[in-house]
Order: sequence, then C-alpha cells, then structure tokens
Amino acid sequence: MSAFVYRDFSTLRAALLARQELALIDVREEAEFAQSHPLFAVNIPLSKLELEAYRRIPRRGTPITVYDNGDGRAEQAAARLRQFGYGDVALLAGGLAGWQAGGGELFQDVNTPSKAFGELVESRRHTPSLTAQQVKALIDQHADVVIVDARRFDEYQTMSIPTGTSVPGAELVLRINALAPDPNTQVIVNCAGRTRSIIGAQSLINAGISNPVAALRNGTIGWELAGFALESQQQRRYPDGVENRAQAQQQARRVADAAGVVRIDRETFGLWRQDTTRTTYLFDVRSPEEYHAGHVPGSDSAPGGQLVQETDHYASVRGARVVLVDDDGVRANMSASWLAQMGWEAAVADGLSAADFTEQGGPAAQLPPSPPTDDITPAQLAALLAQEGTVLLDFTTSANYVARHIPGAYWVIRSQLPLALEKLPPAERYVVTCGSSLLARYAVPEVAALTGKPVQLLAGGTQAWIAENRPLEKGEGRLAAPRIDRYRRPYEGTDNPRDAMQAYLDWEFGLVEQLARDATHGFNVL
Repeated sequence: MSAFVYRDFSTLRAALLARQELALIDVREEAEFAQSHPLFAVNIPLSKLELEAYRRIPRRGTPITVYDNGDGRAEQAAARLRQFGYGDVALLAGGLAGWQAGGGELFQDVNTPSKAFGELVESRRHTPSLTAQQVKALIDQHADVVIVDARRFDEYQTMSIPTGTSVPGAELVLRINALAPDPNTQVIVNCAGRTRSIIGAQSLINAGISNPVAALRNGTIGWELAGFALESQQQRRYPDGVENRAQAQQQARRVADAAGVVRIDRETFGLWRQDTTRTTYLFDVRSPEEYHAGHVPGSDSAPGGQLVQETDHYASVRGARVVLVDDDGVRANMSASWLAQMGWEAAVADGLSAADFTEQGGPAAQLPPSPPTDDITPAQLAALLAQEGTVLLDFTTSANYVARHIPGAYWVIRSQLPLALEKLPPAERYVVTCGSSLLARYAVPEVAALTGKPVQLLAGGTQAWIAENRPLEKGEGRLAAPRIDRYRRPYEGTDNPRDAMQAYLDWEFGLVEQLARDATHGFNVL
C-alpha cells in the first residue's frame, strides 16, 4: 500500500469553487512549470523547497497537493514537506497528465492568474489604450502627456519608454496628482507587456482622477515591435511628496468598499493570526525602502503593484485571507480592491499609527533544520582547488552563476544532481556553495549519498569568497545541468526575438477564453 495520499482533479476543482484553502504545488523548475500548469498552481521547485515552503505556506495544516510530470520529484517533495511539519500533504492523482485527463485546463507562462485577470479587466471595462505609434507621436509633438511606468524600479531601469517615470502600480493613485496636477494632462501607463499597464490605468480610472488615462497597448513589447528605441538606465522616479492626500484616500477607500474589501482593527487581526484553521497573510504594500525603514512586526514586504501581478508567488495558498497595511490609506486600499476582485478574502488593517511600524530590516528567514556540515573558509577552498581531486559545485541561480562564480565551479540544480554528477570529472572530495551557502547546506547530504565522497561547505558561500577579493569567472563554461531554473520571459530585456514577443502577446489575447473554459477563477470585475 502506498504511503502517499492522492487527490484528483475533481476534488481540487470542487475546493476551488467552494473557496476552500488549498496549495497546489508544481515542484518542477520554473522553465518547466511555465510550459504547462493549472491556473492556480504555484511553482515551488523541489530544488528550493527548504527556502520557500514556510514563507509561502505558513500554516502547517494547509491542504497541500504536490505534482510533477511523472518524474518522481513530487514524491520526494511530499516526503520532504511532511518532514517540515505539514500534516495534510497529498499527490495529484496522475500528476500533470492526470489534471488534463480529468478535464482541467492547462495554462502557460508565469503569474498566470494575474495576467488572465488583467485581460478579463480589459475585456469587461474596455480600458482605454493607445498604440506605440500614437504615444510616439505625442512625445514627438511635445504634447501635454505624462508617461508612468508601473513596473518595479529595476525593471524600469533595464528598459523604459522615452520620458517615462517610474511609478510602481500601487503608487499611482497616491502620486499622480504630483506628476500630473493639470487635469487636462494625458496620463499613459506602461509596463513590459499588458497586465500592469491595464491594471495601472484602470486603477486611476476606478479612483476617478480627472485626467484622461490610457494604457500603452502591449507595453515595451509593442514599442519594440513598432521599431522604436527604448531608453535604459533612467533614474526618473515619482516625487516623495504627496499632493491632495485626503482626496487620494477618499478615492481609494471608495474603490475598496465597492470591491468588498473587509475592514479590520488590531484586535480582529490578532484573532486572525491566532486562528489555526485559516491561513492569514500580512503584507506591507509600500515600497521596499519604506518597509525596511520600519514595518509592522510579522508583515512581509509585497509592494502593491507586484502583489497584484505576482499573487501566486506572495500568497501561495488559494482561499487564504490577505491583510494589507500601509501608512497612507491609499496603497493598501487600492491593492486590496484588486485582490478582492480576484477572489481573495482581502482586508485592510485600519487604525494603525507610526508607533505600529517598529520593526526594521527584513524578516528573519524561517527554515527547516539544516543538516550538520563540515565548513571550510575561502582560504581553505583556494588551497583545495590547487590540488587534484576537488570538485566545486555551485547551487546558485544560473543567472548569478553566469554573472560571476568561483573559478572552476560547476553549476548544478539539486533536482538534476544525479545527471549532473555523471558529467563531472572524477573527484576525491566535493565542496558545495551558492550565494550565501544557505541552499547549498541542504545539498551536502545529497551529494554525499550519491557519490560516497567527503563533502564540505564553503562557509558564507560565494559572497564570502568575493568579500576577500578573490578571483572570479563568468560565463556558461561549466554548466552541468540545463538552465531550466528560470523561464526566459519574452518581455524582459532588450534582446528578445520578435516572434517570441509576438507569440507572448497572442497568448495573452487568448487568456479570457481560457478562463471561461477553466471556470474556477472566481474573478469578479468591478
């Protein structure tokens, strides 16, 4: 008799329709996940399970269903989750193929619920948009226009529309009066593709600002496909000051109330946090800088625009309660209004004062117990690498590895470790590292079990090596596994093939029809 419990598609579909809590976890690597997955599946790769499980699924009694595509990683992940203390862990009957065979719809890409929701918003609200050609003409004519980029600031710096200013999504209603004080100024909201442009523009429209508002149709992808040049490394950011704060507060509260956002006080929130039968997330939707300067104890940083864009990553338990906080009465309400429309039980904590934002820095990581390791210093590693028989394994992300790594290090993924080891030279001993060695520490017993050789850990990881100004390499020279740890997004950077960008847009255009076929989304557009 199998030690594993199984849940089938029909059981999970019924739970989704009933708004019951569930975590449907795809334990493949992100590039594999992006090819095909259920709408509300969340990607927590087996290779990083220890680092992400407690943060993303905070309640140990959450009903968890794990799947892969028939390669055995789901069984490993289920066993590991039980060891972490989760008491209700099951496998998806038949894996990914079982979901499809049961009649389940399969989606592509990442952050799919948010992208599908954005397309539904545009189709229901007919969110105004302007083509790249129309926006370029306005810029060339020096028209009275303000372009606001609703992505993260680092994304904006990579590439941006000429004259655009970085105003991440949750900041729009709070900051727009300072950027466009004349109600006749045309406001244009852009992102890289479509979702954040649509949600950002519709946020301003829902709030009732006086200015004409439009999304840049298809974002920077549309701009590039039109043959126009993007800027890079720009530093234009929204001003720190807030104009007409009281008006923005009233606008945001009105939208939140219309969306059915729940209002709670400190006492109610305390009761929710103590409730062991429900998952309650607490997110601070202000900027990361504000969060680190001072936040409510126990809250996690989730800038509102990104929270709406990446809800599956931040709140990985579908059906959970989500409580949002800010210190201005605008950003939490606007963000919560979108979450409520996406089918979440969204609440805003009212009545907070500056005295509540007492915790500084980032939250301490909650991790499962790590195995005992034989740690060595960078100097000791340098001496070992000068000898024959030492093989250094780097478990960082492939992007970090390609950017810089210790000379001679091989890049590996834990889930691909048996295959990777077959490609490596014979070793008398192994040393493992990653950026900080936090993840590599968990890989030590796995490498030892597979090789039968001594395994040591670089204390402090590659960061410790760098801190001592030791030499580095870059490039893909020693990849021992395929770079499947991250999906190459067709809307990032400036070197994407035109056909890939167009295919991405075509996929987004079809999401509304997919939502109708799936019929589990629970979205309700205002």
